[in-house]
Amino acid sequence: MNQVLLIDDDVRLGPLLAEYFERFDIALTCAEDADSGLARLEQSAYDLVILDVMLPDVDGFEACRRIRRRGDVPIIMLTARGDVTDRVVGLELGADDYLAKPFEPRELVARMQNLWRRVQRTDSASGLLDFGKLVIDTTRRRVGVGGQDVRLTTREYELLVLLARHPGRRFTRDEIIAVLRGTDVDIYSRAVDIAVSRLRQKLLPLEPIRTIWGTGYEFVP
Repeated sequence: MNQVLLIDDDVRLGPLLAEYFERFDIALTCAEDADSGLARLEQSAYDLVILDVMLPDVDGFEACRRIRRRGDVPIIMLTARGDVTDRVVGLELGADDYLAKPFEPRELVARMQNLWRRVQRTDSASGLLDFGKLVIDTTRRRVGVGGQDVRLTTREYELLVLLARHPGRRFTRDEIIAVLRGTDVDIYSRAVDIAVSRLRQKLLPLEPIRTIWGTGYEFVP
């Protein structure tokens, strides 16, 4: 059974989602503010976090930043403000997906399952991608630069593995979107650029990802 943590101050939302999630063998734990949610993450392991932007103590963006400092658990952000700026900020801070309120519970479950499928799909491709100072262990989902572990979000990790498995191949943004999101159309080229930018920062001083202007990206070992 997958364990999911909901951080949202709407006390009506948790019980409704918990009942619906049972149909899909998903157990939901609820926290009504960021501090409580972060405390639960310290105490237990979760397969995914659903995080609201509007929280009573700190906003969801700051909560997302704090969660990312602690690990790479998948994060889906919820907000009543569905504009592009909010989505970009959330993705830049390490969220894996974004869903505007009000939403259909089935769509939320579909997005959660899509994230888990991506993780399982990448895990199943066992092996070690060794490029000297950059090492990608796809069995344990670990990335090392110069012997130091690098923490990546789900999207950043899958993007790196996609490019690294095909050195020198030029991937268009549309091709990257198709791999990272499957049939989910609620992703756009800007999200790919954000993921690449964040990934590059984390891989410094190495620079293995080259921009193909007007087209996309390629991996240069």
